[in-house]
Amino acid sequence: MSSIAILLFAVPGSLAAVALLPGRSSTPGWTRALIAALFSFGCAIAVAIVVGLQGTFVERLPFSLPFSVRADVLTVVMLLLVTFIGAVILQFSRRYLDGDGGERRYIRWFCATLAAVTLLVITNDLAILTFAWIATSLALHQLLTHYPDRVPALIAAHKKFIASRVADLCLIGAVALIGNAFGTLEMDRIFAALASTTTISPHLHWAAVLLVASAALKCAQLPFHGWLIQVMEAPTPVSALLHAGVVNIGGFLMIRLAPLMTHSEVAQTLLVICGCTTAVIAALVMTTRVSIKVALAWSTCAQMGFMLLECGLGAYPLAMLHLVAHSCYKAHSFLASGSVVERWRAESLGPRNGGVSLVNWFGALAIGASAVTATGALAGSSPSAEPALWALVSIVALGLTPLVVTSFAAGWARVVMMALTAFAVAGAYFLWHAVFGALLTPATPLMRDLTITCAAFGLLFVVQATLITHPHGKLAHRLYPPLFAGLYLDELFTRLTFKVWPATVVNK
Repeated sequence: MSSIAILLFAVPGSLAAVALLPGRSSTPGWTRALIAALFSFGCAIAVAIVVGLQGTFVERLPFSLPFSVRADVLTVVMLLLVTFIGAVILQFSRRYLDGDGGERRYIRWFCATLAAVTLLVITNDLAILTFAWIATSLALHQLLTHYPDRVPALIAAHKKFIASRVADLCLIGAVALIGNAFGTLEMDRIFAALASTTTISPHLHWAAVLLVASAALKCAQLPFHGWLIQVMEAPTPVSALLHAGVVNIGGFLMIRLAPLMTHSEVAQTLLVICGCTTAVIAALVMTTRVSIKVALAWSTCAQMGFMLLECGLGAYPLAMLHLVAHSCYKAHSFLASGSVVERWRAESLGPRNGGVSLVNWFGALAIGASAVTATGALAGSSPSAEPALWALVSIVALGLTPLVVTSFAAGWARVVMMALTAFAVAGAYFLWHAVFGALLTPATPLMRDLTITCAAFGLLFVVQATLITHPHGKLAHRLYPPLFAGLYLDELFTRLTFKVWPATVVNK
């Protein structure tokens, strides 16, 4: 077995050892877990160097064992991300759970979760990927129920357990269809076969649809999102691990199996519809939330929708960029959530800005559109050549508009600064697309999917502008109550799940 294969196996192996091997009864085992996490991060760096020098690497185990490992750009990025964030959250957990009676149990299941995620990342075999997918969910379930006396946490974990089992069944069905079509479950051979064809069988179309369903359930897309909002009863580092890592696995699955997904127009359109619907509704609901952690949870729901939308448009380089950026941002946001109240109090002592008009909104929109057009021209890109990129960067410009709008009340100096920020963000988006585009190959989007995307986010922009400029208008009075209730989607899903599988909770 080659050195790079040993390095790959060492990542989940070291973490699994901490989870499975007994330690000294006198200590919880934080030091041992941190050493394993840092060792895994070091192995990930070494793998990144080797892949950078030699390119994509696939190796099958000797003695006809049904397992093979894969090291490519996606493997490297995910390994570095998971091991680094895992080590950071583990160090934070050491302080956060100091004196907690369940420290030893927490460490074991935390390392087991990281081991399962990293195994999912390095495997080249769809059967092992499915096993790691299920193991990740089961290990995370133990962390979500760390406090067994918190009934809301147990109910949320129960709902997630049901949604995850449905996602598992969808993935198992998809893998079975893929294996039957290609006669193998090794991804390098499947991708080679897909590269030589332009059409796929109806069975593979169904497999792609099942993969979309599995990813949507894992990424907490509407209406299966309620558990993600309600697991805030779990320890904060668990929330950070969930939102910064585990919930992104659905996006990773879409990027990993992109060669198959791009052959199925039905699956692409389903991704776009699912992603657009979740991103738009979650973005509106998030504006009604007061709790910091709950607002972050709705933000994660919206961001996962946007990431699946990017996959549906074939913008896999941007989806990978989004995955990395969102993971780092959410890990920091949750770990720093305890200081948000102090920052809010400090900001409330400053002068308040006045209201803004629709004229300000259109002015801010013009600034965002100018930023996109100018930076796109400088980058040598055009809408006809890269329609998905331009559609997505235009959505980013719409997202920057509220920030520019608020600057109008603070004076022209602030407006100029925010305009320069808009240009910088648009430029960075094109730059990072070029970087990640050199690592992953984007696919050509369908025109109907682009139309759906532009219409959905155009509508979101209009509604948000109207609500902000007329907070006491008729539209606000009609929309605020159902938005505050999350359109009652989770209530309907909760009733259904409790009919199918009632939760058994003992309230002590």
